[in-house]
This record gives sequence, structure tokens and C-alpha cells, in this order.
Amino acid sequence: MKRTHLPLNALRVFDAAARHLSFTRAADELAVTPAAVGQQIRALEDVLGVVLFRRTSKGLELTPEGEAGLDPLREGFLSFEESVAAMQAGQSSDRYTIAVPREFFAEWFAPRLARFQADTPKGSGGIQYILSADEHADFTEANLDLAIRLVDGPGELEGIPLAPAMRVTVAAPQHRDAWIDWPGAPLPDGTKPCVKAGSPGQALASALAGMGRTVLPLALAESAIDRGALEVLDGPEPALRGYWLLAPRPQWRSRKVRALVGFLTAA
Repeated sequence: MKRTHLPLNALRVFDAAARHLSFTRAADELAVTPAAVGQQIRALEDVLGVVLFRRTSKGLELTPEGEAGLDPLREGFLSFEESVAAMQAGQSSDRYTIAVPREFFAEWFAPRLARFQADTPKGSGGIQYILSADEHADFTEANLDLAIRLVDGPGELEGIPLAPAMRVTVAAPQHRDAWIDWPGAPLPDGTKPCVKAGSPGQALASALAGMGRTVLPLALAESAIDRGALEVLDGPEPALRGYWLLAPRPQWRSRKVRALVGFLTAA
């Protein structure tokens, strides 16, 4: 019989019925009806071409053919359990590999990650984070669990927004009357910036240093606004791009990814 044609569900029913020597008790264990157990056993007997049980005055008994296959079957189920445990070991581990922009990590993500770490039961070594500053790193090559990117949507990946897509014009309390630009910043037409930054993080640092005003994602600037390091000059207002937590679809089935995502979305 080809491996792909193995009647695994019927074999599971056979194992339960053989342990209990009762279709009724096997049905209770499997949360099905005794009739369903009987159907599975008859179907398995048809596939194998043997009789597995016989009814006697003392109750249900295994036939010699049934007994002959029982120990190897149980060894096989044990191997299945070991295989599943091995596959789950990496997914249930306390190690996360995350690609995240440096500035967003410092201003928004790190404080939440610290709370997640404090609220999560610690294993033998606690939670370990492996961080990549290249949020556009390839998931496979970098062996990423998750990435955080400033985008207008998840694209081909699966994702959730970490904060509403809002933008705000900000500057330090004592700042030059000039503009700080970065790729994607919606500055007024005709503006000649004093600083052309390469990222919103560099624009944030320039604004904090008092070099001028700039337009930033609210999620990035909010912490500095709250502590008085930046003042709001305009906004908040809706923006096209926001910070998204992204991963390929299979990653979202991971237990550890679901735990972190659940924490971030509930916080």
C-alpha cells in the first residue's frame, strides 16, 4: 500500500478500539458515535482484507491478524508524536528573528517588546530577540519570523497595521525655520529643505536636534511628542503609509508568532 493511501484515521480508531476492546469506550475517547467507530473498523477491514475483531460471549476480542499489527501500529503513532514534537520545537521556542527599522524599534517597538518579555513565562534561557535593521531583508535568507515596514499595505505578504496610518508635522521647541526632507515625506510644493535625510529615522534625529521641521509617521514621532522633545505644528492627518507587521502566510501559523502578534494587537 502506498504511503499516501494509508487509512490513518481508521488506524487511529482501530488503536482506540483495541485498547478498550469496546467500540463504545473508543467512541467516547474519540468524541464520535459507536456506529462511526464500527464503520471505520469495517472500512479498514475491507482495505486490509482481514478481520480485526470478533465478538464472543465475553465481549470484543482481537483476531490474530489484529494482534499482529497492533504493536507496530502503536510504535508508528509514537513516531508520529515525536515527529510533531520535533516540528513544533522551533515554533514554540523563545527566539524571535525580527527585521525592524532602527528608529521605529527605539521609539515604538522596544518598549512593547520589553512588556511582552516581562509578561511571558520564561523558559530556561528566557526570550531571545535577534534583530535586523534591514526591514526589507528577505524572509528566507535572513530566517525571519516577522518584519516591520513603513508601507501602504501588506502586498504579497500577510500583515496587520501596528498603528493607524497618520502623519504629523513636528519640530523641536527651539528649531530653525527650515524643512527636513526624506523619501516619501509630503513637504509643501517649492520647499527647499535644509536637510535631505535618507529615512524617517534620520529625519526624526534631525528634528530632535533642532535642525528644522519635518513630516513624520505619528507612530514614530508620538513618543518624542509625549516627552516634550517635539512639538506638533500640524496634524495629525491621514497618511498613505503606516507601520505594518508582515510575514509570509505560513509564518502566521507559528505559535510564537501568534503569541507576539496577539500581545501587540491587544496592547
